[in-house]
Amino acid sequence: MADELRVLWDFSDLPGTEARFRARLAEPVGDAERAEVLTQLARVEGLRGDTAAGQQLLAEAEALAAPDSAGRVRVFLERGRLLRSAGAPEEALPLFVAAFVLAGHLGEEFLAADAAHMAALVDNVEEWTARGVEIASASEDPQVRYWVGPLLNNLGWAHYESGRFDEALEAFRIALAAREETSNEVHEVEIARYAVAKTLRALGRPAEAAELMGHAVAVSPPDGWFHEELAEDYAALGWHAEAAEQATKALELLDAHQPPDRVERLHQLASAAPPAPPPLPA
Repeated sequence: MADELRVLWDFSDLPGTEARFRARLAEPVGDAERAEVLTQLARVEGLRGDTAAGQQLLAEAEALAAPDSAGRVRVFLERGRLLRSAGAPEEALPLFVAAFVLAGHLGEEFLAADAAHMAALVDNVEEWTARGVEIASASEDPQVRYWVGPLLNNLGWAHYESGRFDEALEAFRIALAAREETSNEVHEVEIARYAVAKTLRALGRPAEAAELMGHAVAVSPPDGWFHEELAEDYAALGWHAEAAEQATKALELLDAHQPPDRVERLHQLASAAPPAPPPLPA
C-alpha cells in the first residue's frame, strides 16, 4: 500500500510542507486521517529540531489513532525519529520495530519499508536492509519500490565506511538503478550516481568515476559535492588543471561550515599544483 501523504512532502521546503498539512487538517477529516496528518506535522518539527513541539503533536495523534491503525504506525515511526535525532538511538529502535511489525500486520508496505529503513540506521544494517528490500522489491507499487534506493544507499555507505568497497559498489549500483526507475527528481538520481563514482575512485577506477560525475554535473542543479568528487577524480587521473577548475566551483558552492581539512584539500586542488612526489629513499 502506498503513502497518500507522501505527495505533500517537500523536504527542501518545510514551511510549504507544513502549510499543506495544515490545510489538510482544515478540511473535514475523521480522527484516523487527522492522526496521520498530525504525525507528519510532528516530523516537520523534528526536522526543525523542535523535539518538544514534535512530541506534543504526537501525543495528540496518539489520542486519536486506533491501536490497530496506520496512524499508530506513524506515531511509532515519528516518535522513533525524534528520539534518534535527539541522540537516543537505543530508545528509538523498539519504536521502529513496533512500526515495522504493525505495518506488516496491516499490509502497509510503504510504512513497513520506511520502518525497516529507520531500524537499519540504528541497529543491524544488513539484516534490516534485507527486510526492507524484500518488501519494497516485491511490491507492484512504485511508491513502495522507491524504498529500494534509500535502503541500499544506507547499506552502501555502511560498507564504504568500513572499507568494504566492492560490497559498497554493488549496493550503490542497485540503489542507482532503483532511483532511475522510481524517482522523477534529477538531483536525487545524481546523488545515487555520486555514491557509485566515489566508490569507484576508492577502488582505483577514477576514469569510470569521472565519466559518471561528468554526467552528474551536466544534468543536475549546481552541487558542491559533485564538483568536489569530480575534482578528486581528475586529480587521480593527473589532470590537474581540470581538477583545479572543479575544486574552485566546489569552494564557491559549499557552505562555510565544512571541516577545515576538507577546505584545505579543495584549496590544494584549486591551486592546480600537482602533489609533491614522495621523498627519495635515504
